[in-house]
Amino acid sequence: MMTSAFHLDPAPSRVVVRRGPDHYDDRAAVTRLVQDALDALNLPPGFLQPGQHVVLKPNWIKEHDERRPGPDQWAHLITHPAVIDAVARWAAARLQGQGRLTLCDAPQTDSSFDRIRAYCELDEWRAVLQSDFPQLQIELQDLRPEEWRAVDGVTVAKRNLPGDPAGHTCVALNEASHFVGFHGDGRLYGASFDMAETNRRHHGTHHEYLLCRTPMDADVLINLPKLKTHKKVGVTCALKNLVGINANKNWLPHHTEGTPPEGGDQFADAQARARLEQRGMGAAKRFIARHPAAAYGLVPFKKIGRLFFGDTQQTIRSGNWHGNDTCWRMVLDLNKCLFYFDGTGHPRQRALSYLTVVDGIIGGEGNGPMAPDPKPCGVVLAGVHPVAVDWAAATLMGFDPQRLRLLTQALASDQLPLAPFTADEIELDADHPSWHGPLANCHDTFAFKPHFGWVGAIEKRSTREH
Repeated sequence: MMTSAFHLDPAPSRVVVRRGPDHYDDRAAVTRLVQDALDALNLPPGFLQPGQHVVLKPNWIKEHDERRPGPDQWAHLITHPAVIDAVARWAAARLQGQGRLTLCDAPQTDSSFDRIRAYCELDEWRAVLQSDFPQLQIELQDLRPEEWRAVDGVTVAKRNLPGDPAGHTCVALNEASHFVGFHGDGRLYGASFDMAETNRRHHGTHHEYLLCRTPMDADVLINLPKLKTHKKVGVTCALKNLVGINANKNWLPHHTEGTPPEGGDQFADAQARARLEQRGMGAAKRFIARHPAAAYGLVPFKKIGRLFFGDTQQTIRSGNWHGNDTCWRMVLDLNKCLFYFDGTGHPRQRALSYLTVVDGIIGGEGNGPMAPDPKPCGVVLAGVHPVAVDWAAATLMGFDPQRLRLLTQALASDQLPLAPFTADEIELDADHPSWHGPLANCHDTFAFKPHFGWVGAIEKRSTREH
């Protein structure tokens, strides 16, 4: 069995939680909050050293709330630049002006990196940081190889992008994948209508992912997720944020086509309407995959279909519910790729220092990750292991981690185990007395509203609004 080459000092099961303002108006207060959380981790001196390459991986899924397009609808969706700046300055100071700092992500393919860049004032941020640390090489990268133009959720055009300047690599998990033995063979749906591509990459004991080399080759990877609910896995935090290091998102299975009696998780039931929608949309997807130029013609039919089958913000489809047995497997596979393999696609030979800092100052509840409602919380979480951080995050959101397959399976032992600890060993170092101590004793938490497809499936029954 391969040995994980992650730098796991200090104790990986310890998660720091600090409270502060529940808004971003006071940048100095946000910086103090983040710095306090990072200082409390007591990272060893060798964790980050001058001359190293530090990669910051935010959550830049979308440039605006998909229900309300506009420049003022992003603070609850993506990692806020105030948090990014605080972490970047913490890292730059420890690099002592020597080395490289890269801020990068592969946002959702139909999002606009230019608008994210403008809304978050990333070029201005980089210029100021470069002025303060003139010897440091500071980079801003869109890792995507292409950007899609979507009309009403239908991809109608694609344009090529430079992608990761370091290139990409194929990691073959094969027998170590969570898809081995999964009954969805041949029916996995990825990010586009081309299901054949997704299923070529995942069948039997053949399972592979195409990953960007910049994050895979980092000396230090700092994961900067947003605290949000998620329609396909329940919550999105550190584990799910690794979707943004992919060079081809259609290699990522998101759901299995079909109804539950057919072994699928595309829909929550097998009613006649769901079966009719499945057949109709299946035929349309196959046709568009063969004839991409016809995609525009699907747009009016989708509008009509919404009237009959229901809007996606109210109707379960595309695996957007607690019965999704596909997406969590992909997420855990991605973390195995990062934990065990380097940018060449070979087993790691040296330790990767890994750190997660969660932006929970304003989280997202309800129909996350792209249409949540703002949830002001005023918290930052920090830890050196994504599984411990995500268990802590779900608990503080008012959910029961034992009811989330993403989290329970992350602790399950297999060929390439993700966590060297049990749930009982996870502890919070918190400045709120109701949270401090063993995670199992945490109480007086927030009461996040789940995505509507998860209501009643993951909440802690004792949760009350904080």
